[in-house]
Amino acid sequence: MEYKNLLVEITDNVALLTINSPRTMNSLNSEILGELECALYGLNLDASVKAVVLTGAGEKAFVAGADIKEMAEMDSFQGHQFGLKGQRVMLLIEKMTKPVIAAVNGYAVGGGLELALACDFIYASHKAKLGFPEVTLGVMPGFGGTQNLARLIGPNKANEMIFTGKMLSAEKACTWGIVNEVFAPEELLPKALETAAGITRVGTLGVAYAKDAIANGLNMSKEDGFRYEASLFGVLFATADQKEGMSAFAGKRTAEFKGK
Repeated sequence: MEYKNLLVEITDNVALLTINSPRTMNSLNSEILGELECALYGLNLDASVKAVVLTGAGEKAFVAGADIKEMAEMDSFQGHQFGLKGQRVMLLIEKMTKPVIAAVNGYAVGGGLELALACDFIYASHKAKLGFPEVTLGVMPGFGGTQNLARLIGPNKANEMIFTGKMLSAEKACTWGIVNEVFAPEELLPKALETAAGITRVGTLGVAYAKDAIANGLNMSKEDGFRYEASLFGVLFATADQKEGMSAFAGKRTAEFKGK
């Protein structure tokens, strides 16, 4: 399927999803959010896709926030609906069975940082800048940022970032635990694709269930999380991938996982 504002390339089981609106620094408007929802839903259903890398076109921005021109005309009801639309995209990424890696190549601001935080982890360029400046516009993060950031780095640091609107360098964001690793700009996308390719070679069901256990376990007590993990662990022993993986290990050969 072709999109007005997105590029989708699938190579060797890895989907590269690029937000392609460099003229607006890839800012998220209603149209782009709708296209993202459609594209991500399709990639999750595509059996040939085992991992996704999400990035932004151009050198300046991953996503420079939500579209302020569109938001400036909204009333309370429209703002609420716009927030819910953005949250649907973020929750879709979090609930996908395929891992999603954010390759942050420039500004990841407001809704852009929320989009990156919804991914399973973040790689960033040395040129990247990350922050939540919504309070400087008289609003607050509305696409899940208050929830995801606080869960990732704790409420104290999240409070500081959100209350002040301060921007973080990629290196500072890495120190704070927001970004996993920082690369030279020309290395960012190749490194993200390399990591995604490595994920495609392991048991995809194991990855999907581990993603489920981590995401849902965070909302449970530790004991309930243990029980949930054990139940998913047990289910995997009924799969062909488990038999193949352990048989290949015993036979000292490379496993050929089928996702079944």
